[in-house]
Amino acid sequence: MGRMEALQLKEGPARWDEVSLGEVMLRLDPGEGRIHTARSFSVWEGGGEYNVARGLRRCFGLRTAIVTALTDNPVGRLVEDLMLQGGVDTSLLRWVPYDGVGRTVRNGLNFTERGFGVRAAAGCSDRGQTAVSQVRPSTWDWEEIFGPGGESACGGARWFHTGGIFAALSESTPGVAETAMKAARKHRTPISYDLNFRDSLWKSIGGKARAQEVNRELVREVDVLLGNEEDFSAMLGISLQGVTDDFAELHVESYEQMLRDVAAAYPNLKVVATTLRTAHTATRNLWGAMALAEGKIAHVPQMEVEILDRVGGGDSFASGLIYGILAGKPLEWAVRCGVAHGALAMTTPGDTSMATLPEVERVMQGGGARIAR
Repeated sequence: MGRMEALQLKEGPARWDEVSLGEVMLRLDPGEGRIHTARSFSVWEGGGEYNVARGLRRCFGLRTAIVTALTDNPVGRLVEDLMLQGGVDTSLLRWVPYDGVGRTVRNGLNFTERGFGVRAAAGCSDRGQTAVSQVRPSTWDWEEIFGPGGESACGGARWFHTGGIFAALSESTPGVAETAMKAARKHRTPISYDLNFRDSLWKSIGGKARAQEVNRELVREVDVLLGNEEDFSAMLGISLQGVTDDFAELHVESYEQMLRDVAAAYPNLKVVATTLRTAHTATRNLWGAMALAEGKIAHVPQMEVEILDRVGGGDSFASGLIYGILAGKPLEWAVRCGVAHGALAMTTPGDTSMATLPEVERVMQGGGARIAR
């Protein structure tokens, strides 16, 4: 395997520090209860790619934007209202007229229960015919998004992020992602991609075979690739060796070899990162991460975390890692930042992070949970 090239960041001013492309759904959360017995739900906004932009905005203070589409009805406006609270720029949001009943276009719903102890977290998506699943490469002017802008105004983005959830939404979304990536690459914008395999999204459109066909092509446009062991196996066909099905023991050497296998298969990659999770119960996990860049491994060993709501932990790892890279920090610092941010995000309800940068830094430094006042 040849030496991995170093990731080059863009210099000079930009309109956004990071832009994400993906679906934003309305999450309905029964709290401590179950979906099938609930009498009330809390609502949150969430989506794999969006969660990264929101974490970078709210925790790390960067300027971020979301490229997405919503159906123009009260549910869509509720999702918008939640996004506005999150501070992510919605100027690239496209509104699609509502047909009155949702026969042709609608907004995605995601019912998610947190799990507890031996009862695992569970989700039930209701996202067919959503507005964003029907977008086309021409829906947005990618040159306007990633280009330098006018004479007196800076434009473009310092980073672009999308992932396997968006690519699985329909026949058209992989082409949208590819078009966006090519425009980003033209303007030297680093591209990150979270594989984020979801069996429920792929099973009716060709399963793992189709997932690999789509993702093997898209990953060739990527600079920073993220995932876990299931993602790399299901989406790229690159398996983790020497680990039991329950992941009770994680062999560091096996994960390191998996990352090197991914980098060898896709020489365009500058960084490959994986989270390391062992779930003893739904509320007690071991959590760490590992990344490969320029042929060198950065490994943050697992720590024990107590979980309130695990959804979005991987997205928060991604935003912490991206923040570290954009801030010019060493890879090991960026991985530790991602692990700390992901751990904190799993202590609060909803898909998105409620952590602050001082809290992240405290966890990175080994700080405990003693009250701060």
